[in-house]
Amino acid sequence: MQVNIGQVLTKRAHINPDLEALYDVAAGRRFDYRQLNDRTNQVAQALAGRMKKGDRVALLMMNSHEFITAFFAVAKLGGVVVPLNWRLVPDELEFILKDSGTTVLFYGEEFLPAAAELQSRGSRTDIAHWIQVGSPDNTAPFAVGFDAIVDPQPPTEPEVTAFDDDLLYIMYTSGTTGLPKGVMHTHSTQMDALVTLNATSDFCIGDRYLNPMPLFHVGALTPAIVTTYRGLAQILMRAFDPSKAWELVTSERINNALLVPAMLQAMRVTFDPAKHDKKTVRWFLSGAAPVPVTLINQYTEMGIEIHQVYGLTETCGPACVTTPDVAIRKAGSTGKSFFHTDVKVVRPDGTECDDNESGEIVIRGGHIMTGYWNRPDATAEAIRNGWFHSGDMGIRDDEGFIFIQDRLKDMIISGGENVYPAEIENLLLGCPGVADVAVIGVPSEKWGESPIAVVVRKDPDLDEKTVLSFCDGKLARFKMPVAVRFVEMIPRNASGKILKRDLRLQFPSL
Repeated sequence: MQVNIGQVLTKRAHINPDLEALYDVAAGRRFDYRQLNDRTNQVAQALAGRMKKGDRVALLMMNSHEFITAFFAVAKLGGVVVPLNWRLVPDELEFILKDSGTTVLFYGEEFLPAAAELQSRGSRTDIAHWIQVGSPDNTAPFAVGFDAIVDPQPPTEPEVTAFDDDLLYIMYTSGTTGLPKGVMHTHSTQMDALVTLNATSDFCIGDRYLNPMPLFHVGALTPAIVTTYRGLAQILMRAFDPSKAWELVTSERINNALLVPAMLQAMRVTFDPAKHDKKTVRWFLSGAAPVPVTLINQYTEMGIEIHQVYGLTETCGPACVTTPDVAIRKAGSTGKSFFHTDVKVVRPDGTECDDNESGEIVIRGGHIMTGYWNRPDATAEAIRNGWFHSGDMGIRDDEGFIFIQDRLKDMIISGGENVYPAEIENLLLGCPGVADVAVIGVPSEKWGESPIAVVVRKDPDLDEKTVLSFCDGKLARFKMPVAVRFVEMIPRNASGKILKRDLRLQFPSL
């Protein structure tokens, strides 16, 4: 059977046309599966003359029904979606757009300043078609309005030409060299992710799934596709707000959701038993960073199970998860591998570690990425003998449960966002008055981790305010250092590598 992810929606609309598919909370719009598929087909018809199979189409939008329909429409047409992190500044977006060869850009009205800046740069991107989502009265002169080109179209199914190993999307993650890498997933790898998720996790047709995470993340995009594959109603928040999340849990009778630990923490603080009814919730998944056992226990006391999930963009989401029967007994573990997924803990020589022996976590399955876009060297380093090397350290206990310990790589996870020190270090080395710099993560009660810059001065008058001001506007807000610490020398080993462990011991907190 040939697989096209766009046809997942077509099939669900055929089987359950009247089942609720999507509630776009901010827009106040509800769609059953027939309506969602019809609107998707209209988007596809509007796009048909603007792209061909294999063309890259970028989405710079907040969570919305337009994002969902554009994604499925591009999938049906055989295009390659490039979801863009809307927290990035134009310089960062320009690199991704040029590197991917994007020719069509959907962008939300709120990102018009960034789109206008990118459009003014001419050939520094390859974008030929600019499609603006929002008020028709505010459409930029270089763009066409989303509704203006979509509304007149018929809801007929487009010709589907991409299947199986054809590319579905390229999702960029920051690299340890400071340049983002495009993770490539195909229709087949995404389908394998859907199958292993549904074989393992407690999803039921008709469930109501709250999705507050940004759709440019695999942790939101894969669940958004899962809801269609399994026949759930997706309650889509434009952006996360803890009080609004509880209101939706109550009013929309939410059964499940994926929330990063920082979201869980914020929701715990804002929960009001006098106003919020949580009785319909069966479980919340949490991942992107280790979930504190104390937080799991606090939710247990509230009567809500927290299932810790472990996954990466490169695995299309799934790697390990705790299931309902062990969620409490194994609190703190990220569980066992998903049903159609293999996970091992290995030594540097590739041999498997003994129980409770620390090593690198490696993952194998049909949902592993096909590689990094235009980066065969990085692909060969990451995927060896069919196993994806995560760069994460962990142990396997005597029952086979995986516990995440630390990262081989220096990545910082702040509020569920990946922050790579090399990118910030490369920027700060261009700051006047900086002789040397290292960036490390320190614990943050709100975000899990936050980056700080450890700086060696070239100019003795250099201060923290100057360093942070230099970063402002050049980095997305979540990448911005929250503090600067000055030292006489950055510790390095004999080969010149920064000894980040030593710095973390020296600066264990803010």
